[in-house]
Amino acid sequence: MNNTTRMPHFTRRKFLKQSGVASAAILSGCVVGRQGSHSRSNVVQTVLGPVPAKDLGFTLCHEHVMCDFIGAEQTGRHRWKVDEVVQTILPHLRQLKLRGVTGFVDCTPAYIGRDPRVLKALASETGMHILTNTGYYGGAGDKFVPKHAYTETAAQLSDRWVREWEQGIEDTKVRPGFIKTGVDEAQGTPPHLSEIDAKLIRSSALASRRTGLPVTCHTGGGPAGLAATQLFIEQGADPEKFIVAHSDGHGIEFNKRIASLGAWVSFDAVSRKPVEEHLKLVTAMMEQHSSRLLLSHDNGWYWVGQAKGGEVRDYNYIADVFLPALRKSGASEALITQLTIGNPARAFGLRSA
Repeated sequence: MNNTTRMPHFTRRKFLKQSGVASAAILSGCVVGRQGSHSRSNVVQTVLGPVPAKDLGFTLCHEHVMCDFIGAEQTGRHRWKVDEVVQTILPHLRQLKLRGVTGFVDCTPAYIGRDPRVLKALASETGMHILTNTGYYGGAGDKFVPKHAYTETAAQLSDRWVREWEQGIEDTKVRPGFIKTGVDEAQGTPPHLSEIDAKLIRSSALASRRTGLPVTCHTGGGPAGLAATQLFIEQGADPEKFIVAHSDGHGIEFNKRIASLGAWVSFDAVSRKPVEEHLKLVTAMMEQHSSRLLLSHDNGWYWVGQAKGGEVRDYNYIADVFLPALRKSGASEALITQLTIGNPARAFGLRSA
């Protein structure tokens, strides 16, 4: 970042007033949502097993280790070498660890390169708490939705995802820490999701109700994010278990409406806009919705099919650029702790068995 870049003007008094709510919540220990305390969500399921939510630490909530964009019908383990992927990504995660980041949510879903073997190796090498997922991704024109998803019911799809929670993913015995799904942009008036995208949201709601797992939903825009949130809630699922990804581009009114429903707003393209723009986005959420906000980059990744995985986008911008800018704008340490530690622990926390 150019050191001469002018920061937006946020008065320190305003920021301290807004972040005082965060301070009070953290100091009182009530950092797990509107219904309870740590006893309600006190473990996080990582690829190496459950850990206390309080140990998750500074967490990036939406990143990628590896992606394979060839499509659902062609992808598979034959397309990459585990050791090569691990050695490519390992230096990037070690850089993160040096910056105090200990939690890493890998949002690559099935049929786009999800591989628990890679994630287990990286977690073991770095000591980081890495999460993987179950679920299917309906964005990108449904290129990554397997054929059986079109013929099976929402209940049948949810059964598949619950089995991965109960028995582990494929042959790895690794259990998912969340559900990943996705939808394309909503169409019509009022805006509505496509048939397959709506089925995926219903399936994720059913699976979340049965397992307690949170859901991260890729969205094609603000109307789609709101429609997906509303449909998830209509299925009887807990809105606190729904994370609306890519909210950076949705507009503040959609973000506030989604947060008011009790869902999470994820600004996960931090580093892809000028720092001033993300400072404005975060500030706009502070007065009422700081407790519903998550931060990440949507960066990485080893790109299957490109030579040596292509160019990996590092995961350091939030620690190196954004948080210093947030502090300079007047944010308290309590607010930063809430955004980077408290909120992720709540969002991905599960009741212990």
